[in-house]
Amino acid sequence: MDDLDALFGAIDELRSRAVAAPGDHAAALARISPGYLSSARNLVAYLALRAADHRELQLALGRWGLSSLGRIESHVVAALDQVRARLDDARVRRGAPAAAALPPVATPTQDDAERLLDDHTRALLGPPPAARQVHVMITAPAAAVVDARWADRVLDAGADVLRVNAAHEDADAWLAIVTTVRAAAARAGRPCPIVVDLPGPKLRTVALGTGPRVVRWRPDKDELGRVRTPARVALHPASRPAPPGPALAVPDALWPLTPDDQVRVRDARGRKRRLRVVDAACATVERTVYLTPDATITVRRDGARRGRWRCDDVPARPFALRVATGDRFRLLRPGVAAPPGVAAIGCTLDAAVRAIQPGHRVLFDDGHLEAVAEATDDAGATLRVRRLAGADFALRAEKGINLPDTRLDVPALGPDDERALAFAVDHADVVEASFVRSPDDVRALHARLDALGGRHLGVVLKIETGDAFAQLPAILLEAMTRPPVGVMIARGDLAVEIGFERLAEVQEEILWLCEAAHLPVIWATQVLDTLARTGQPSRAEVTDAAMSGRAECVMLNKGPFVAEAVAALDDILRRMAAHQHKKRSLFRRLAVAQPVA
Repeated sequence: MDDLDALFGAIDELRSRAVAAPGDHAAALARISPGYLSSARNLVAYLALRAADHRELQLALGRWGLSSLGRIESHVVAALDQVRARLDDARVRRGAPAAAALPPVATPTQDDAERLLDDHTRALLGPPPAARQVHVMITAPAAAVVDARWADRVLDAGADVLRVNAAHEDADAWLAIVTTVRAAAARAGRPCPIVVDLPGPKLRTVALGTGPRVVRWRPDKDELGRVRTPARVALHPASRPAPPGPALAVPDALWPLTPDDQVRVRDARGRKRRLRVVDAACATVERTVYLTPDATITVRRDGARRGRWRCDDVPARPFALRVATGDRFRLLRPGVAAPPGVAAIGCTLDAAVRAIQPGHRVLFDDGHLEAVAEATDDAGATLRVRRLAGADFALRAEKGINLPDTRLDVPALGPDDERALAFAVDHADVVEASFVRSPDDVRALHARLDALGGRHLGVVLKIETGDAFAQLPAILLEAMTRPPVGVMIARGDLAVEIGFERLAEVQEEILWLCEAAHLPVIWATQVLDTLARTGQPSRAEVTDAAMSGRAECVMLNKGPFVAEAVAALDDILRRMAAHQHKKRSLFRRLAVAQPVA
């Protein structure tokens, strides 16, 4: 392969494939929006190039000091033409006749490609800030949190785009969020596009009943088990609502208790405990108490018993299914009750439970619990726990379910999506489509938007399933029939679906395909998540944030320190812009590059 003639022939063959590729996709390209046609033609040329293994050719080109084709995603034919010309020059210098000129091909150059990507990004997300090319998107918290001060802080820190998660709250809350942020953007004198994230089909766990009726009063102890602060228990008459936190209802006939009263408790374990009455509203206890409806409370004064009662008003704990590795439990269809004594949890989506087959993996709570289906019937599926986080695991309601081995025949748009779409048409700039798996899902979304008068809305396609990744080229071509469009790498669900060990590889491939199509990418899920939640970043997430600059937009999730996370991300992206552009390393002057003494 080191022979110049062989290299020239290999490049010629690659170019021929790339130039012929649009003809092989003529039907799909005929439907592309005119402003995206050049990009779509480049995408199919890139697909033709990547249909075979060219690593040996790349190494040989590198040995000749030529481009190794490692950064040609955005301008495939133009890059091949440049390599071909350099090889032909070398052949001529060695006495070979010059190759015949090739017919010109309308194809984007590298400069064209950068302009197209910038145009498409601006059309979807608006102009980036002056000091960096990467947008920063933040997810809005609850409407009660989004006041003028919150909005001013995140915009001043560097946020460029606001995302409203329509899986939570309602249209009134969404409108309050949008109104507040748009007013803040007007005060700042710059745009802040609004993105509405569609819920998609809800595939989550459902509580089957409630947890045990028990509360725990526990004092604070030091490392040696000595009580530092007794547990405080609010006292209230039984005829009045309980205050927040640990509380004990006292029968009206005994109210109020006084410090002279001796209060004794026999708890759920049969342990005897004593409460010290501080005043009518408060008592303390220095030993842990587990209180259930069967627990008895006795009040004595001056050696005589004043009264005794059971704690009938103990609230139930939230439902939790506790499992360990090897345990079996049932995943039941909506509306199906669990038989007595059977470990089970429900599912929100009937079609999902029906589609599970023996041998299929079922993952819960972001993959923290992995089970495999052993049997199925009309009521649901019997699962065996194969892997989980920790020695045992509490699986609660409203946790996500992923079915990486199961083909789901469910519409991508449901009633919740319809409500969110109607809101977005009137109040947003972009919608994010959840659970996209095929070009049909893209067509269905386009049809609904057009029917609702939403032709002005941009569309972001969330790639969060293995099916979506497998059909990504076809999905992109369908999306380019109705711009503006972008892609979100929903790394959380995607990692669960394809396996965490594959995420880095798949993430790279999505970035390459979208660059070939000149489409903006949103890098999402857990970017500076620890910083946003706690105020202190982890080392790994800082590195992840630095890598995110290869996308056109980076999404941060909500948290009490989200403004600090935005400011940190802004600083990281500005610094990395001097070192890296997409896959290309930039040779900025290094301060450490000084003569060594």
